[in-house]
Amino acid sequence: MKRGARWLLALAVASFAVPLPAMAEKIPLPAAAKEGIARMYGGDPDGAIALFRTLEESQPEDPLGYLLEGEARWWKIYCAAYEVKWGMVDAWKKPKEARDNEYLALAEKAIHLAEKQLAAKETAKMHLYAGIGLALEARLHGLRDEHRATAHAGVKAREHFLRALELDPDMADADAGLGLYNYYVDTLSGFVKVLRVFMGIPGGSKKEGIRQLERAMKEGELTAVEARFYLAKNLRTYDHQYEQAITILEPLVESYPHNPIFLLLLGNVNAENGRAVKAAEYLHAAQGATHTEADCGTGAGSSACEPCAARVKAVAQTMLATVP
Repeated sequence: MKRGARWLLALAVASFAVPLPAMAEKIPLPAAAKEGIARMYGGDPDGAIALFRTLEESQPEDPLGYLLEGEARWWKIYCAAYEVKWGMVDAWKKPKEARDNEYLALAEKAIHLAEKQLAAKETAKMHLYAGIGLALEARLHGLRDEHRATAHAGVKAREHFLRALELDPDMADADAGLGLYNYYVDTLSGFVKVLRVFMGIPGGSKKEGIRQLERAMKEGELTAVEARFYLAKNLRTYDHQYEQAITILEPLVESYPHNPIFLLLLGNVNAENGRAVKAAEYLHAAQGATHTEADCGTGAGSSACEPCAARVKAVAQTMLATVP
């Protein structure tokens, strides 16, 4: 496994944009955001995007709508890149594509709007949003093996998350991005750790990273789902803590039973833990959570007719073939 590429990819993955953070300056979450988030995690990113665009139209100077749309687009990109390597399902690498530009434009728009508001008045929320926008950029660069670009955006995102916590120590959502940063930097191979020093990338602690991810998973409003998903995935990949990963993942599948990404990962971890029957159950469920071309229409689930559906079915079939 290319460890350097993996940590650079995941450096920012936890920094996804979902509900507003719990801060003194609380703003009610718009109904369109709530419904869009439910659709996004429920496996309908296209339906979510349509709702998030209504936020962009009604509040064009607020980064939230652009961050949410970028997050929904990320799930489409991530799913379409899913494959099995070393017995593990994940999005390992993807080539540059034209649709990447639209995704990156959303991130740049959100960063610009957050920095504009920070110039007028410094707030924890806008530091958080700026960090999230940079994180959106970093994870795509990481998936494309663009290491320097990933590191540059990731380090800048880290600075914003740290400042957000200085301004609001209760912001558990900022801990998600910092947690993944700390976890991955500490898992690097010796060669990449030396490279990190020459590139001026701050160090990290896996123990601290796990603590931060657990806090975000339990207390975060912004990143609870992502912190749970990536903590479980990383415990599988790097620490082989399959039982713990299963315990962390099961609530996601209970809450979002039609999300094929969550189902595939839980099936994979069960297989790694020797639970063949449960693994097959979740893998078959992942296949059923997508739609064939004949089923495709409009509304919830229609986005699964795109490359994600074909990828999910292929990955599930590959893993089912290895389950006793």
